[in-house]
Amino acid sequence: MTTATSAAPSTGGATAAERTGARTPEAADLISNARERIDALDDRIIGLIQERMAVSAVIQKERIASGGRRVNLAREMEILTHYREALGKPGTALAMTLLELCRGKI
Repeated sequence: MTTATSAAPSTGGATAAERTGARTPEAADLISNARERIDALDDRIIGLIQERMAVSAVIQKERIASGGRRVNLAREMEILTHYREALGKPGTALAMTLLELCRGKI
């Protein structure tokens, strides 16, 4: 499995307030720390998506090898419903993107 890494963007000498849009040093520090946490979460999410893609590829290969189709539309509908119920309408778009990523090129 490939893991994601993030590179910190160059700040070009900008102050924390300029980088964050905050009006106080305290707010700039809070925002900077929260952004670092978001970056770490994004790296974890990307890693999980890559893991999901690998597991999906195993399923697709086995399904095809057994004479089935690469895509199981009933299962995809279950996934769309799950994401929509958990995250609302944007969850459906997120699930569609995940499904597209995980269909692979088998």
